[in-house]
Amino acid sequence: MADSATFKEKQYAFAAHIRDPANVAPPEGIDARRMAIYRKLFFNNLFNLLGTFFPVLRKIHTDDQWRRFIRGFMQHHQAKTPYFLQLPEEFLAYLQNEFEPSDEDYPFLLELAHYEYAELALAVSEDEVDLTAVDPDGDLLANVPVKSPLSWTYGYQYAVHRISPDYLPDNPNEQAVYLALYRGDDGNVGFLELNAVTAALLDDIENNERNLSGEQLLRALAEKINYPDPDALVAHGSDALQEMRQLEILSGTRVPA
Repeated sequence: MADSATFKEKQYAFAAHIRDPANVAPPEGIDARRMAIYRKLFFNNLFNLLGTFFPVLRKIHTDDQWRRFIRGFMQHHQAKTPYFLQLPEEFLAYLQNEFEPSDEDYPFLLELAHYEYAELALAVSEDEVDLTAVDPDGDLLANVPVKSPLSWTYGYQYAVHRISPDYLPDNPNEQAVYLALYRGDDGNVGFLELNAVTAALLDDIENNERNLSGEQLLRALAEKINYPDPDALVAHGSDALQEMRQLEILSGTRVPA
């Protein structure tokens, strides 16, 4: 038991130094040259991996800025999983909960990180489209539209899908930005920018406990938002529903109960 405890203590000491070499001394008995190799290996792996997982976030930051993010992640975040593909989720959790932004950090940092994480998470999601009792070609107005489980909708203050080294907004949009992420049969992830009405319609489809038809959903939405011409909303909504089905945001329809 003593040997086991001693080994575990050495493991903790080794890990603590790797995470924060500037403030934690290396464990005794390890060659300094080898320790330096371990430090560089661990840090560079995270530096490169997270840069791959968050490509736009990485591209808009200098090497020194990115090193600050990675070192802070190693110092302050206690990861809950050892799985490779869950590393981006851990990094996002660090940015949301432990990261202390400076005046030089972009105001959209957290939203961009979330958007890039969502794209990756959707790409590797194990959810499947169940077409049991679903007609992929059904009438979207007469029947009940069915949202694909491989379609996720988010609202942002910034146009995160447009951010690049050439577009770095200082202030949020005047109106919220709604994005529907989707993964099609080909495995590729895409997005559709929604307006507030279409985003509300998609939310109503996802939470359609009364099994309303597409037309019923649109007329209920028109009443809820005091739309002046319900028939026009139904016509526009029909086009939006067709586009969402074409993109596989909707998987088809069910017959009303």
